[in-house]
Amino acid sequence: MEKREKFSSRLGFILISAGCAIGLGNVWRFPYITGQYGGGIFVLIYLFFLIAMGLPVVVMEFAMGRASQKSVGKSYETLEPKGSKWHWHKYFAIAGNYLLMMFYTTVAGWMLAYFYKMVKGDFVGANATKIKETFDGLTANRNEMIIWMMLVSVIGLIICSFGLEKGVEKITKPMMLCLFGIMLVLVVRALTLDNAMEGLRFYLKPDVSKIKEAGIGEVIFAAMGQAFFTLSIGIGSLSIFGSYIGKERSLTGEAISVMALDTSVAIMSGLIIFPACFAFGINPGEGPGLVFVTLPNVFNEMAGSRLWGSLFFLFMTFAALSTVIAVFQNIIACTREILGWSQKKATVINGILLIALAFPCILGKTDWSNFQIAGKGIMDLEDFAVSNNLLPLGSVVYLLFCTTRYGWGWDKFIKEANTGTGMKFPTAKGYRFYLTFVLPLVILYITIQAYVTMF
Repeated sequence: MEKREKFSSRLGFILISAGCAIGLGNVWRFPYITGQYGGGIFVLIYLFFLIAMGLPVVVMEFAMGRASQKSVGKSYETLEPKGSKWHWHKYFAIAGNYLLMMFYTTVAGWMLAYFYKMVKGDFVGANATKIKETFDGLTANRNEMIIWMMLVSVIGLIICSFGLEKGVEKITKPMMLCLFGIMLVLVVRALTLDNAMEGLRFYLKPDVSKIKEAGIGEVIFAAMGQAFFTLSIGIGSLSIFGSYIGKERSLTGEAISVMALDTSVAIMSGLIIFPACFAFGINPGEGPGLVFVTLPNVFNEMAGSRLWGSLFFLFMTFAALSTVIAVFQNIIACTREILGWSQKKATVINGILLIALAFPCILGKTDWSNFQIAGKGIMDLEDFAVSNNLLPLGSVVYLLFCTTRYGWGWDKFIKEANTGTGMKFPTAKGYRFYLTFVLPLVILYITIQAYVTMF
């Protein structure tokens, strides 16, 4: 039996788990849905869901990983009562990891493409119209998108092929530290733009009328979807990292550290983007193109625009790549545990599959752009399947498995979660009732609402 790898440091565990959570959900998705759903009030609802719904599931994923010393591919078998069928969830979890990467590597490729275009000087002197045309051009060019998607995938696979400590940890740690550094500098720059305070007001001042406009159900649903999407909970992407840590510290404090880093990046992205939108008269509800259309305008106004723009998109690539690496690592670990493959074989075969399965998303933007279901193209459908189905429903499975006697059970979960020094998971009867009965029902209700809204 091969000895299980471990993180070399606690910082490594926190940064890499945060790296899994920090990604395009924060930098690309959070600002544009905040813009769409009315700024400050949406941020408050989102933070509420993060703590009320996200935190317990993060702790549960870490606890199951640490107790079983396995990925989601084998953790249920190790912990479930004999004869039960909880382990069936692993197929949905692995499918969720694959589905996430089917569109995620494409958007990560856009980030890398923009880094290259910035370095090359494509945006120097370009006006807002030219910048928008560049993004439209990229997302309409099938072959260019394929090249960037493949490049991102290959980088992620090479890093994972070196294993946890020599590959994933060694690369992700400095990458995440750089990400925070550059974001702080960019926040300061954005806040000194003319009219920046208008953007800040829009972003941070709650406006109830915006909720009425969008509809309260729609806003709540978007905030919940974002909380699940940003943390990548429910498909075992975090439980794998729980399996690589020791018992020195209890898991609630670790989960809060990971979530605080994740949220700070999302909030900081907004502090860069919204002041910029108002400084350049760009609609903050622009949609997914917000980062690609708004930010190059900001850099053009700054001294050393090429340097700042290049750095920004380099670190956006890092944010995207940290998630790609984390999810690839999970997929590779699952296949190794289930099928007994070597690191090399698992990396190569999954790599070929992951690249091939990313093609429909790119074709959905180009050759198959007419293919739509309920007004959603392939990329939106893949996002919907993950964010509004597999993540929330997977979270319900984790909740029931850890709280009921039919699964792993409350006492065993609490014992694992609270082993070590640091903040303890609440054990009050009322909180257990909330996690066993209230939260699963709330999640199921909001999942059903997603379909009502869609059709």
